[in-house]
Amino acid sequence: MSQSRLTELTWREVRRAGEQGIALLPIGSQEQHARHLPMGTDTLLVEEVLDRALAVLDQEPSAPEVVRLPALPFGHSPHHLFAAAVSLSAATLGAVLDDVLDSLVTSGYRRVMVVNGHGGNDEIMRLAVKRFALRARVTVAACSYWTLTAGEDEAGRPDVTPGHAGWFETSLMLAARPELVRTPVPARTPVEPPPLFDHPPHPGLTVERHGEWERVDGSTDDASGADADRGGRLLDDRARGLARAIRAFDAASR
Repeated sequence: MSQSRLTELTWREVRRAGEQGIALLPIGSQEQHARHLPMGTDTLLVEEVLDRALAVLDQEPSAPEVVRLPALPFGHSPHHLFAAAVSLSAATLGAVLDDVLDSLVTSGYRRVMVVNGHGGNDEIMRLAVKRFALRARVTVAACSYWTLTAGEDEAGRPDVTPGHAGWFETSLMLAARPELVRTPVPARTPVEPPPLFDHPPHPGLTVERHGEWERVDGSTDDASGADADRGGRLLDDRARGLARAIRAFDAASR
């Protein structure tokens, strides 16, 4: 596989890569992650999963040519401004994605995949991809890394995945960037009633209630039992899932 970083290419190399290659754009956020994880957790984790996915593809023959863009470090995080965040409005994030996609098409790319690391970006990213494909001759894909599993590992806990600053993200960070996790990870005080954004009163409902994030102290579940070994296995599982998704996108969009 031919792997390149956009930042390190000349403009002529960018144009040549765009003829056949897939541009990969990771997006994350800068926001509170309770008392024990850094602001950039979402950005760090999406980059780690992408690193591992590309390493998987690099071992395979006839893997797709990819050009990796720098991660967009800011996302849509108004629900975390009660503590600390650098947040883009939904309209601004959508406009940024529009401009990045426009720039890539102007530079010669016809295939782009956006890989997301923050739940608050998901709907905006998917809408941007759908909207862009209506007005440009491109094939664009979007995914959030935690949704792509290889289905080969039982290390996970679906009840708290992906959550926020909880068991899942903390386990992944203990595996990927342990030096940034403040330990010991404190136990989360149970909150009653549970927040409606995580426990809707009826299946299929999306419910948001003012002040819920402050009430749960910025995390969705107890992270004190997070485990680096299981986190590493979960990262590898998502990486294999993402590698398969990139390969499938390549085959479907040639």
